[in-house]
Amino acid sequence: MIRDLDKTIRQILIAEMPYKSGEFRVAFDQPTSENYGDRLSKPTVNLFLYDVRENPILRKHQWERLPDGNGGENGGGSAHLKRSPMRVDCSYMLTTWANDPDTEHGLLSNCLLALFRFPTFSKEQLVGKLLDQPYEIQARLAGHDKLTNPAEVWSALDNEMRPSISYVVTLALDPWGKQDDVSSVPLVLTKEVRGKQAKEITGIVRDAEGWPLPGAQVRVEELKLTARTDADGRYVFSILPQGTEKEYVYHFVVAAPGHRPRRRKVTIPAENYDLEV
Repeated sequence: MIRDLDKTIRQILIAEMPYKSGEFRVAFDQPTSENYGDRLSKPTVNLFLYDVRENPILRKHQWERLPDGNGGENGGGSAHLKRSPMRVDCSYMLTTWANDPDTEHGLLSNCLLALFRFPTFSKEQLVGKLLDQPYEIQARLAGHDKLTNPAEVWSALDNEMRPSISYVVTLALDPWGKQDDVSSVPLVLTKEVRGKQAKEITGIVRDAEGWPLPGAQVRVEELKLTARTDADGRYVFSILPQGTEKEYVYHFVVAAPGHRPRRRKVTIPAENYDLEV
C-alpha cells in the first residue's frame, strides 16, 4: 500500500513539474550524509517517510452495512456488516538536492506548486492497491504542526540542516478481512403483530467496558423477533406486549461480533432495557 503511494507521488511530481523527462529524479531513501553528499548525478526531490500513525480524528468504531449484490438495500436480498477500515497518516519530509542553492530552491518552489494543486488525489493518479481505497485520499502540504523541530531530525540523520516541507497523506487500511464480517442477514424482516397492549421497547447493547456495540443482534426468543443495533448500539422493538404477569417475561439473546452470546431475562415494563455482553 505505502509502496503504491510512493509511486503515485512520483508520478504526480514528474507530470506536474516544469522539467523535461530525466532532468531530475524522485527518491524515497533516507537523506543521510552518506546518501546525499557530493555524488549526486542530477537534481533530486527526496520524500523521506519519517512517521506513520493512526488518524484519531477520522477514527470510526462502527460497522458498515453493505449489500451482498443480490437485491440491494431497496430490493430485498441480503446484506452483511463490515468493520470500518482504519485511517493512517503517512508523513513525509520533502527536501530538494542539487549542486547549487538556486537549483535546489527552484526545485523546492515547483514541488510546492505541484503538490498544492492536489489536496485530494484523483482516480487517474492512483496506482496499484490505491485504486481500491474506500475513501478519497487526502493530502496536506506544509502543515504548521509538523516538523516542529527539524534540527533534531537532521542530527539523527547525521546531515546538514536544509529547507524541508512536511507532506502528509491519509490512507485507509483494512486489516479485518472477510472472516471478520458478520454473516449475511435478510434486509427485509417480517414481524408478527399480536393483539395485545403494546409498547415500543428501545435499549442499548454495551460491551463489558460500557461502550455501545453497533451491529449486534438482539432476539426475543418467545416472540421470534429480531433487531440489530445501530451505530450508537441502540435497538428498537416497536411491538412488545407490556404488563407484569408471567406471560410478559421474555428472554433476550444478544449476539455481537467478537463476543460470546448473552441471554437475559427481561420483564416488560422494566426500569431500563440496556443489555451487556
